[in-house]
Amino acid sequence: MAPTLDGCTPWPGAFVDRYWAAGHWRGNTLDNLLRGWALQYGPRTALVHDGERVTYANLNRRVERRAAGFRLRGLHPGQRVLVQLPSVPEAVVTLFALMRAGLVPVLCPLSYGAPEITRLARVTQAVGWAALAEHPEFDTTAAAADIAARWPFLRRVFTLDAPGASSPYGGLTTDPAGCQYSPLGNVDAPPAPALVQGADQVAFLLPAGAVTGEPVLVPRTHDDYAYQARAAAELVSLTEDDVYLAVPAAGSPFVLGGPGVVGTLSVGGTVVLADGPEPGACLALVAREAVTVTSLTADAAGRWLDALPADGDGAGTGSLRLVQAGGDAALSGATAEGLGRALGCRVQRVFGLAEGPLLLSGPGEEDATEPEGRVRPLSPDDDLRVVGADGADVPDGEPGELLARGPYTPRGYYRAPEHDARSYTPGGWLRTGFLARRTPAGALLVTGRHTAPEQEPADDDRATG
Repeated sequence: MAPTLDGCTPWPGAFVDRYWAAGHWRGNTLDNLLRGWALQYGPRTALVHDGERVTYANLNRRVERRAAGFRLRGLHPGQRVLVQLPSVPEAVVTLFALMRAGLVPVLCPLSYGAPEITRLARVTQAVGWAALAEHPEFDTTAAAADIAARWPFLRRVFTLDAPGASSPYGGLTTDPAGCQYSPLGNVDAPPAPALVQGADQVAFLLPAGAVTGEPVLVPRTHDDYAYQARAAAELVSLTEDDVYLAVPAAGSPFVLGGPGVVGTLSVGGTVVLADGPEPGACLALVAREAVTVTSLTADAAGRWLDALPADGDGAGTGSLRLVQAGGDAALSGATAEGLGRALGCRVQRVFGLAEGPLLLSGPGEEDATEPEGRVRPLSPDDDLRVVGADGADVPDGEPGELLARGPYTPRGYYRAPEHDARSYTPGGWLRTGFLARRTPAGALLVTGRHTAPEQEPADDDRATG
């Protein structure tokens, strides 16, 4: 399998064949899947935010016109565009529109400041940036002008204004470096003929979770991410009757696709977009929109528990059937038990990184007596190992570093060979940077971050699959 974007490591051909034969990869791009969802669920509500309700048909029309607008602005397939937007329908439209235009979105948390944005713009050679017109932490215009003056690639900035505000750029403004600024809402044109794209191409770039320090990016393909979202939706039995509350969480991979926004849309459900993780506002949305499923970081789960009455009376959360909680930080047994009791629903422990794997607890495995909680891999083709400092597999019950590879775990970071050398074995196993223990029944207990000295290379000959 040849790389589909310069700077990415492909899956070996034998693994590509394996994932296709298993039916995990199906050759559909995410934006083309949206076309099918719009045909199947057209009049149903896809997105809710404040007073705005967007149907599947309307979402697809907006994506189609914005994709044509990006192409009209001179952006070409394969180019990268930074996306740093809040949790609003415009963000979902922009993400799918960039993919439909053949561009590669680079998803940037709102918490990133000018230094992180500048570094990602340089690494990806981003030609565009979709951002808030007025970021609370830095001057968007000044940051863009600085990048444009230093390097010859960033030449388009698309700004999202606060509700009721008017764009400082009017229709279109160009700075001395030749960078154009325009409102994101003005990126609109009659639909153009559909591009022919391969599902093995990179759909978007995600900030890495397992790497500390400067931002590093994970290339996710259409095939692998569509599979992850679909499999996660099947695991938690999502249907078109479900209402998913998308709670923003910087660095959390399952809000977008675990099953998250993409998984909910895939079954015709409704996604309610929360402005932030604050318990009061989120619990009000649960009550107002009859939310059935949501995902929380371990920290947010603790804050929700503190804000709830012990028995949940009067909280208006009776519609909830499932809360996923965790991410890349451990959810304590006491928090899981207390949250489940207060909300009157199941709390599913989740461990996941942008680079994979996604591990989730099954029914009956949310045992409060185990501080870490048992989790299992999402896919039957997730290959997992627990290894010691010598790189050899450790016996069940013994702690070691968790290594992973599988149909939604990319084989390397984007344009980061030094990180690849440290984080991947020669056999393509990702060193997750987390300690785990395997139970005799095959479940995993993820116990915390791995802080041991540099390991010997893992013995890939011992790997199965």
